[in-house]
Amino acid sequence: MNTSDLLHELRPLLRAEAAAEAPAGVEPADLEQAVWLSLLERIHDGGPPAAPADWLRRTVRGEARRLRRTTRNEARYEAEPAAAAETCPERLVLRAEHRRAVHEAVRRLPGRCPQLLAALLSREDLTYREIAGELGISQGSLGPERSRCLGCLRRILAAEVAAPGRRGKVRLKQPADR
Repeated sequence: MNTSDLLHELRPLLRAEAAAEAPAGVEPADLEQAVWLSLLERIHDGGPPAAPADWLRRTVRGEARRLRRTTRNEARYEAEPAAAAETCPERLVLRAEHRRAVHEAVRRLPGRCPQLLAALLSREDLTYREIAGELGISQGSLGPERSRCLGCLRRILAAEVAAPGRRGKVRLKQPADR
């Protein structure tokens, strides 16, 4: 039996197995695609399996287990469509507040950090050479200086903003016991 006939013969079985085994939140078509890819790789590496239907069932179940593990470990990101997010008044206010807080924190940084970060955040998209010339420092020291300044900024903002926890979940700071 050639590869084309094998694929044609296995298509209904794969579709039924994928529909039955697909974990919640996973499209059966995604599971089908993963199994087709495994089958084609197997055919390319060593020929078709001896018992194609049995191989297909085992592979579908194996891929379904892998997808269950993956989806269990991932946090869903429910994003609004970009157009809706851009025009939503609440989002606009939050974004402006975020920018204001970052710029305020940048102004409170020590030494040359406010000028360096202002140059890096500039809308003019300056190169490192231009920034170094503007600040009167060597181009080679910009990277370490930037890292030090961003570390200071991170510490300042950490006191004001909830830090993300594992897998992107927001961890709210607990108020001090009274």
